[in-house]
Amino acid sequence: MISNGALASSPAGSAASRRQRSVVFLLCFLLAWCANAPVRQRAVVPTPSDAALLDDVEKRSFHFFWDLADPNTQLIPDRWPTPSFSSIAAVGFGLTAYGIGAERGYVTREAAAQRTLATLRSLLAMKQGPGAQGVSGFHGFYYHFLDMKTGGLFLADDGGHIELSTIDTTLLVAGALFAQSYFDRDNPAEEEIRSAAETLYERVEWTWEEVRPHAVSMGWTPESGFHTYDWRGYNEAMILVILALGSPTHPVEPSAWTTYHSTDVWGSPAWGSSIAQPFIQFAPLFGHQYTEVWIDFRGISEPVIAAKGIDWFENSRRASVAQHSYALANPDGWRDYGDRIWGLSACDGPMDATVTIDGKARTFHSYTARGVAENDIRDDGTIAPTAAASSIVFTPELSIPAIREMSARYGSNLYAQYGFLDAFNPTLRTSEKLKHGRVDPTQGWFDIDYLGIDEGPIVAMVENYRSELVWKTMRKNAHVIRGLQRAGFTGGWLGK
Repeated sequence: MISNGALASSPAGSAASRRQRSVVFLLCFLLAWCANAPVRQRAVVPTPSDAALLDDVEKRSFHFFWDLADPNTQLIPDRWPTPSFSSIAAVGFGLTAYGIGAERGYVTREAAAQRTLATLRSLLAMKQGPGAQGVSGFHGFYYHFLDMKTGGLFLADDGGHIELSTIDTTLLVAGALFAQSYFDRDNPAEEEIRSAAETLYERVEWTWEEVRPHAVSMGWTPESGFHTYDWRGYNEAMILVILALGSPTHPVEPSAWTTYHSTDVWGSPAWGSSIAQPFIQFAPLFGHQYTEVWIDFRGISEPVIAAKGIDWFENSRRASVAQHSYALANPDGWRDYGDRIWGLSACDGPMDATVTIDGKARTFHSYTARGVAENDIRDDGTIAPTAAASSIVFTPELSIPAIREMSARYGSNLYAQYGFLDAFNPTLRTSEKLKHGRVDPTQGWFDIDYLGIDEGPIVAMVENYRSELVWKTMRKNAHVIRGLQRAGFTGGWLGK
């Protein structure tokens, strides 16, 4: 990382010393520019076998949503096959997947429209209110988890209430707005989809959750009220601020954008790479992917990221490259890490325990956010396939080989009915103390579940890589355009 400290000066007065200072200044300028300038993405031309592989991955992940939605509520399970509540964010990914499935011919457009409409009708019919029983949300927001069969608030194991989630509602709304712009034909079903999506978005009271100046709270519960922490610092909630800014009914002020980014951290990976570059940090890769499932940041910029000389797409590309570089360096010596086995994100894990392996104490975790960034390494040898797969738009030259290697090397232990199971850990090869999943004694630990919030980015990002469908569709949405413009974005497709 280049330091921006002041240059030492030579004795003043001589032409030689002035030339020396000029050369030193120019050299430092060039080094700093090289550290921050985008690296051109290597051209990747998918082979016929790549195309077939990506279609198989995408189709299998699509069917997670199509096959598993509850036939009455249309809610999507948080996970499967383990019995589960619904994740409201997974419903948003499902609403996005339905249009993709229609475009790919996995289902007919008519069937996708009917499923989308049934989902939106169900969501709008769910009761909202301040009570702790028989409701699904409040002030337009939805609870993080809902009962699959009734649509009511799902109670936690300790009897407490799951939070009214601002970010998970945002991901739901993003899926609804994709449906609004995708289903654009002049027929009753698609007209009602557009109207229902508008209603769903309009009734979200973003300003109600703005309990501290210029910042949106992470959530609310009936027992405790608003969370004491807000969305601040670059993470998956960038799309939350954009949609809150774009709201036609309850918009936050543009200052919310700068407040959100006020604690961003700019840095470089510490494990070293000849192509590593500084980026605004967030350790798990999902934080670099969720917003860009729906929003195409290529060629558009705003002051926060423009000050770094890049755009947000480039920032995510750098984060993906850094994770790949980390797997190559593999400082803790986890099994199988390397050029084609990489990717850390929020995912399931085997246990919450320490086990001695090959004479070394290894601490493992169950579900947690894994990732790597400067001074923030969260790694227990557990890889989430969605991490590398959903970065395909940023690093196809790294992601496609990873998709191929992971599916081929581990076979049905990792790649089965709905594509990639949520996570695996090649280092752990003992079944003692397991909390989740199962162990293959020759290949390691494997999850038994698929997770909706990890399947969704795979479907959408593979499609964005293949056709840019979600990006192109969302570029037409007036709400998204308004939110980006109020955040200060200009240039590129926004100027067309």
